[in-house]
Amino acid sequence: MTIIPKIKCPRCSSSKLYKFGKDPYGYQKYQCKLCKRQFAPFSPQTPRKLKGYPKCPKCGKATFIHHDYSHYTRYRCCDKKCNHAFSIVKANAVGNASCQNLFGKTNFKRMRFPLHVIITALNLFYLCNASTRKISQFLLMNNAIKVSHVTIASWAKMFAPLFQTIASNLQNSINLYSDEWHADETVIKINGKKYYIWFVIDSETRFVISFHLSPYRSSPQAFSLFGNAGKYGTPNAVVTDRYWPYNTAVKVFFPNSKHIKVQSFKDDISNNIIESFNDTFKSWYKSKRGFGSFTSANNLIATFIFFYNFIRPHSSLNNLAPAQVAGANYNDKDRCNWILTA
Repeated sequence: MTIIPKIKCPRCSSSKLYKFGKDPYGYQKYQCKLCKRQFAPFSPQTPRKLKGYPKCPKCGKATFIHHDYSHYTRYRCCDKKCNHAFSIVKANAVGNASCQNLFGKTNFKRMRFPLHVIITALNLFYLCNASTRKISQFLLMNNAIKVSHVTIASWAKMFAPLFQTIASNLQNSINLYSDEWHADETVIKINGKKYYIWFVIDSETRFVISFHLSPYRSSPQAFSLFGNAGKYGTPNAVVTDRYWPYNTAVKVFFPNSKHIKVQSFKDDISNNIIESFNDTFKSWYKSKRGFGSFTSANNLIATFIFFYNFIRPHSSLNNLAPAQVAGANYNDKDRCNWILTA
């Protein structure tokens, strides 16, 4: 004879129960008539599986998914008294910034012309805003060297990966100590179509931290921009205009930074620093009369930013390059060694 134990509510110990369906394992469930507690007394007690959610950074307690978006997940603390919310980016969902996808040569080997001719042509192209035809004419008149303007145009975009490698080697010595980073986007034309170029610049050193070229002006592009900029650290504040894609990207990648949205020209903090850089970029870009393809545009812009950060002296920075102000210790002789050892 099987003895069925008397079932009581585990909360209030009441025997006033009624059947309340089955649990996921098929065992009988009951509900207490007094406290409304539901339970299945004969169900096997399986260990609770932890879902691996991050702990609340404010109180250290468990969290749950509040919203799950394509590029990030927003969590909220389970403790209603804390109720802290925070976001974590999905690393695999954020695309690389275009400045990370460059194509070309990584050295000066097997070049037909001497190295000093190539460097002279690149300096004229990126620092003096000269056209390839004028550079060709200058080399013929000044050095008696005949170089096709088509060859000079290929040089201008061919060595972008090389300069990116040099910049990466100097990255550890760069310290962006300023309180503010400024971000903005501007329009360029590639083969007659509108594209957007996004920039992040440091306010004190004028160092261009990251750029991203895209045909779109949406939130994923802001994620790619700030995802690449984050390798230089975290600023105290990020200054942008009121365009909405910046809001979530700044909050996700720099949760401890203040996001300053410039409201008008009367504000104490303005975005004039990056607007001034945009003018410098546009004056160089307009002399090129647009770009022919996305790949060439991306390479040309990457090389322009290298010359802006590491080569071009700035009068407002005591005739130093932004990288030198940011802590990179090099001189004109070192610059020659970059090229000679490539």
